[in-house]
Amino acid sequence: MRILVGLFTAGMIALPSAATAQETISLTIASSHPTVIPWVGMMKTHFMARTDEILAEKGEYKIEWNEAFGGQLYKANATLTSVEQGITDIGWVFSFLEPAKLPLSQASSYAPFATVNPPLQLEVMQDLLEKNEAFRQEWEQYNLKVLGLTGTDMYDIYTKKPLQGIDDINGMKLSAPGVLGTWLRGTGANAVDGSLTSFYTDIQTGISDGVLSLALGALPAKLYEVAPYINRFDVGVAFSGAVAINRDSWDGLPEDVQNAMVEAGKYYTEAHGKDLLERHEIAMNKMVELGATQSPPVTVIKMSDEQRKAWVDKLPDIAGEWAADLDAKGHPAGEFLKAYMQGLRDRGETPMRNWGE
Repeated sequence: MRILVGLFTAGMIALPSAATAQETISLTIASSHPTVIPWVGMMKTHFMARTDEILAEKGEYKIEWNEAFGGQLYKANATLTSVEQGITDIGWVFSFLEPAKLPLSQASSYAPFATVNPPLQLEVMQDLLEKNEAFRQEWEQYNLKVLGLTGTDMYDIYTKKPLQGIDDINGMKLSAPGVLGTWLRGTGANAVDGSLTSFYTDIQTGISDGVLSLALGALPAKLYEVAPYINRFDVGVAFSGAVAINRDSWDGLPEDVQNAMVEAGKYYTEAHGKDLLERHEIAMNKMVELGATQSPPVTVIKMSDEQRKAWVDKLPDIAGEWAADLDAKGHPAGEFLKAYMQGLRDRGETPMRNWGE
């Protein structure tokens, strides 16, 4: 009898916990690029993991993630519309390929040789997103909310043949992602539009003679196999996009889940910036290691500061032209460019060229 009473009492104690069972929320998270690309992989290892960790502390909500990375739902040219239309709840929006819809987001892309410090640049962009109404509205008008920011490590030129200096790219066809093709203006090279998912084939099939790319993308994409000469110019880093959530999906989430995602997004941005900085050299060394036995072997050619300056001096006023064009269309690009450059200087950077002045 005592045993039965004990079992009955235990059952009564268990009832309230059943009434407050954890609620499971199903969300799709997707990307055009595979998780071997660092900033995409960190959506899972940092953004998703940190969100889960925060929610687990309270235990009221749990997210069931439906993962669709690596172009399962859409390709690189549809990252914005896919989040906007709810094809995915959360996704990485590749701003490089959206110059018409996200014009202000291209500012750093028109200001090469301004900074080689990814975490510092992302800090500037985060500050602008919070304080600059035009920049924030540029993203939010497409039915989404920005959760985390992404950037690049330093850009270099990967070629089939070694370069002695910037003059050697005259007449070459070089693949470049979207607006970064403007970095080749004045050099005599012809920009071929593409992305990390197309660069390898572009070089392999002769569509291009090389590529303007970054180490953390070139390594997993194995670009060094078809373009073994890494001509290191340290052109600079650029703001590349954001992890964003569809606004309708966002509005339907409980406040605790929203707060968890905001915190996880900031954690993702900060971790991503540090990762870019730390892993750039590691990726460079790894490509040399992996390509040591191929023919020709992978070789890093370090360009002098004189060659870097020669490149930036060849460029027309791409930032000024960009800003003037957008200003004429009603976008405060000139003001935004100045705010971006000042944000870099305020944090101790000395741009090689004072774009926007």
